[in-house]
Amino acid sequence: MSVGGERRPIIVKRKRVQSPAHHGGSWKIAYADFMTALMALFLVLWILSTVSEHELENIAEYFRTPLAVALTGGDKNTASTSAIPGGGDNPTKTDGEVRRINMQEQTRPSDEQRSLRYLRDRLQSVIQSDPQLRELRSQLRMDFSPEGLRVQIVDSEKRPMFELGSDRLEPYMLTILHRIAPVLNEMPNPISISGHTDNLPYAGGEKGYSNWELSTDRANASRRELIAGGLSPDKLLRVAGMGSRVTLPNTRPSDAVNRRISIVVLDNRAASTIEQQGEISLPSNVNAADEDFDAAGVRGNITG
Repeated sequence: MSVGGERRPIIVKRKRVQSPAHHGGSWKIAYADFMTALMALFLVLWILSTVSEHELENIAEYFRTPLAVALTGGDKNTASTSAIPGGGDNPTKTDGEVRRINMQEQTRPSDEQRSLRYLRDRLQSVIQSDPQLRELRSQLRMDFSPEGLRVQIVDSEKRPMFELGSDRLEPYMLTILHRIAPVLNEMPNPISISGHTDNLPYAGGEKGYSNWELSTDRANASRRELIAGGLSPDKLLRVAGMGSRVTLPNTRPSDAVNRRISIVVLDNRAASTIEQQGEISLPSNVNAADEDFDAAGVRGNITG
């Protein structure tokens, strides 16, 4: 058609059909990696559900050990966690950072220290799982001493472990000793028991029955109850009374917490030292202590 005698060009518009671009198969690789990781996770969870509690502890210990220490066979407690070589506040120093290990544990073999830590964890687990012991947690203290793992049962004004001036145990103390005795028996290490008192003196002074005898009698009373709770008598290497001479740090000699029983699971070095020094013999009144002690005649002599 024309207008005014002019022809208009005919324009034909055709749609060009394009196929979608090919995005590749990278998503398939990512999906395959995800499924592989998920299958590995399920396998690990299934394996962990079939192992014993002791094996789980060993696995956890393995993953807590830094790679550098595992490769060199060292003790993980001496390993540095600092990203700066040499450590410390000043990165220019090359002396190395201070060893993160207690000097009390420095000479103890790593395998033995690991066993003592496992025993500490077992005791903490028993305390946590027992409602009666959970109430007494404030009076149970565990730490590592130069001799080994130390478990201290401390007194308090509101809840004493012994009758005043006597070696008669209160029900709380019996509960503690009977619960921990089977756990202490799990380790082959020998055990030392020591009794401690505060410095409140008897009216007759130290010439008669004093804190020395009281601390020894309380140590022996604890020994008897541990054995009654299942502890093997052969594990006992030393039973001693320390009187009021060894106090807890940052306390006064008269504080109630200094009235305590200290049970130490000895390491091999400490046990060997005691044996070499000939300190194995128990106090001379051990046999007499097997009979109930009547404190009625001495409680009236306590001052304060």
